[in-house]
Amino acid sequence: MIGVIRRALRLPPPGQRAVLVLLFYDGLSVEETADALGLATGTVKSRTARGLATLRNLLPADDLITPGGS
Repeated sequence: MIGVIRRALRLPPPGQRAVLVLLFYDGLSVEETADALGLATGTVKSRTARGLATLRNLLPADDLITPGGS
């Protein structure tokens, strides 16, 4: 599963990818991510939403984890 996630993180544009990595891999808060990247918190939130939408739209459905699944 880690390989799928790593490959998937190549899909979003760099700005979205950076936000997703800091939030989900490094465990930073939105505010910490904004500070680290020199962005407004609203920009971090919108890039997060767009990055997750990109992953959702581009990943094959069978690569996604469903709630309660594995």
